[in-house]
Amino acid sequence: MNQHDNCVIIGAGPMGLMCAMELLKQGKSVDIYETDDRIGGMSASFDFDGLDIERYYHFICKTDYPLFDLLKELDLTSTLRWTDTKMGFFFNGRLYKWGTPLALLKFDGLGIVSKMRYAMHVMYTKSIKDWRPLDKINATEWLRKWVGVKAYDVLWRSLFDLKFFEFADQLSASWIGTRIKRVGLSRKNLMQEQMGYLEGGSKVLLDAMEQYILAKGGRIHLRSKIDRVVVEGGRVTAIVVGGEQISCSRVISTAPIQYVPRLVPDLPPDFAARIERIKNIPVACVILKLRHPLSENFWMNINDPTIEIPGVIEYSNLNKMSPSVLYAPFYMPKTHSKWSRSNDELIDEVIGYLGKINPKFSPDWVLSRYCHRYDYAQTICPPGFFDTLPPMRTPVHGLFMADTSYYYPEDRSINESIHVAKSLAAQVTHEIQD
Repeated sequence: MNQHDNCVIIGAGPMGLMCAMELLKQGKSVDIYETDDRIGGMSASFDFDGLDIERYYHFICKTDYPLFDLLKELDLTSTLRWTDTKMGFFFNGRLYKWGTPLALLKFDGLGIVSKMRYAMHVMYTKSIKDWRPLDKINATEWLRKWVGVKAYDVLWRSLFDLKFFEFADQLSASWIGTRIKRVGLSRKNLMQEQMGYLEGGSKVLLDAMEQYILAKGGRIHLRSKIDRVVVEGGRVTAIVVGGEQISCSRVISTAPIQYVPRLVPDLPPDFAARIERIKNIPVACVILKLRHPLSENFWMNINDPTIEIPGVIEYSNLNKMSPSVLYAPFYMPKTHSKWSRSNDELIDEVIGYLGKINPKFSPDWVLSRYCHRYDYAQTICPPGFFDTLPPMRTPVHGLFMADTSYYYPEDRSINESIHVAKSLAAQVTHEIQD
C-alpha cells in the first residue's frame, strides 16, 4: 500500500461517506472510523418501537441538486418521492393555515401593509444568488427592515428566541435568507408547497453509499473512537485507536470541528483558537408515535406565550404512514436550566403542549415516545461568518476538517453534506498534487 494515498476519515455520516466515495474514485486507500454502532450520524435510523425511522427529521427540497446527482449515480432516483405538503402557524392560541398567498391574506394577526412587506421580502429573498453581501448584515435587523417591527415580532421573534436564546440577535442575514429561499423554491406552483423524501428513509441512501465504499475496497470501522492524531515534523503520520498506533498519511475529520484540537494536540494554537470560536446550539429532539395525526401540516411554526418550542414537524404528513410520527425539537444552550431536565420531563412538556394545538388531542394518543440529544445541532453563524470559518485544509500537512458549519450559508441537509464532502475531497486531492 502506498502510504501517500492512505486516507483516514473521522465520521461515517453522509459527509464522511461521500468524501470516502470521492477519494476511492481517485484510487486512494480509505478507512472510515466511527464511534457510533452504525453509519449515518444525525441521519441514522433507530428502532422506534418496531418502526425504523431517523433520529432527527430530514426532508428534500426541489433545489437539492447534489443529492439528485448522487441518487442518479447510485441508481436510487426511483426512491425519491414528492408530497404536496402543508404548513401551519400556531399563533396566540389559534392554528392558522400558512405558506400560501391566500393563507397570508386570511391571517388576522397582521395588517395589509405588513403582509405586503412580508410577501415582498420572500419574493426578493428567493431571487438572491450571491449571499456574501448579506453575510455582513445582522439577520434580525435585516428582517425588521424589510417586514417591520410588528411583523417581525409576530412571525420571527419566537423562532429566533426559542432556537438561539442569548444568541438570537447575533446571526447573519445570509443564514436566514438561504432557509427562506430553499423552502420558498420547493413548490409545485404558487399555491402548493412540495417536499420530498426517500422511500425507505435516508437509510436507503446510506446503505447504498456503504455498499459502494466496501465494493471499492474502502473500510468502515464502527465503535472505533480515534484517541489522537499523531503529528511529526508538521505532518500527519498516524492515528491512535484503542491504544494502537496505525500509520496513515492523511486524516479528514467530518466530526464536529470542536473535537479537532483535542484529537490533534500539535495543532498550532492560533488555528485551534479559530476553531474554538465556532459555537453551536445543542438540541433535544422529542419524537412521538401518535394514534391520530395532530394536524394536516408537515411543518408548524409556533408563536404562543404558553408554548416553549419553535415548532413541530409531523413527518407522517410528508412520508405517509400510520401511526403518525411527530418531532418536537428543543434547541437550547447547555447553560439553559431546561437542558439539565431528563428526557422524560421534556417529552411530558411536549405532550402537554399538543392539547393546546389540537383540543381533540388526548395523552392516550401517544403510542411510543423517545428523545435524542446532540451537542452540535446548529452552528451559530454571526455576521462575517464566511471569514470566521477556518479553512478546511489545516496548517498541519495531511489534516483536513469540515462539519455542518461549512454548509454556511445553506441549511443543514444531506444535500449540503454531499456538496461540502466533494469540496473537502477536492482539498485533499489538491494537497496530494501539490
